[in-house]
Amino acid sequence: MVKVLSPFGPKIAKLKFSKQLINKINYEVDKISSNKLLLSKLDYSKKLVGQVKQEIALPKLFIKKNLEKIISKNIKEFISKSLGKKLKTVKIKNFWVVRQYSNEYNPIHFHDGHISGVGYLKVPKFGNSKKKNLKTNGTIDFINGTKTFLSESIYNHSPKVGDVLLFPNYLMHTAYPFSAKGERRSFSFNAEIDKKIANIFSK
Repeated sequence: MVKVLSPFGPKIAKLKFSKQLINKINYEVDKISSNKLLLSKLDYSKKLVGQVKQEIALPKLFIKKNLEKIISKNIKEFISKSLGKKLKTVKIKNFWVVRQYSNEYNPIHFHDGHISGVGYLKVPKFGNSKKKNLKTNGTIDFINGTKTFLSESIYNHSPKVGDVLLFPNYLMHTAYPFSAKGERRSFSFNAEIDKKIANIFSK
């Protein structure tokens, strides 16, 4: 079930992937990571801004078989609940996995396509910083505009395994570093939808 959040202008959808699907994606990632030739072929790091250990594109066949249907369904529900419009087309442009370890991070950036998504496959126990009121270790911030009276500019999400967030491609976001041991494994994707719905100036 998709829950649409509206903490500021652009809307964000929050949902969960099943444990079974999370395990299936993790198994695929582990299989790729243990094969040097396959890992080299599917290396996605040169196309991304992340300062992290590994960024891997998942095979198109795996995406089509395991992810295309559920992503399409949830994006359609997101648009329906947000705009009251029915999508005809959802096309996944790209889908990749980010393997993040201690002190690595993803700087502020935005995506292409129309709708983007981020989800979580493994989450270590981050712990909070010793600095007062700083609880951003390993979390993700979505940033929009400037903080003003009755209007927040940052939405912070502390990831849990299975969490998936959908958002418009232009929404800036950043993944913070952490000092704990273990892997923070996430996935991201970009999708294109009906241009008449994505383009607010079309009639």
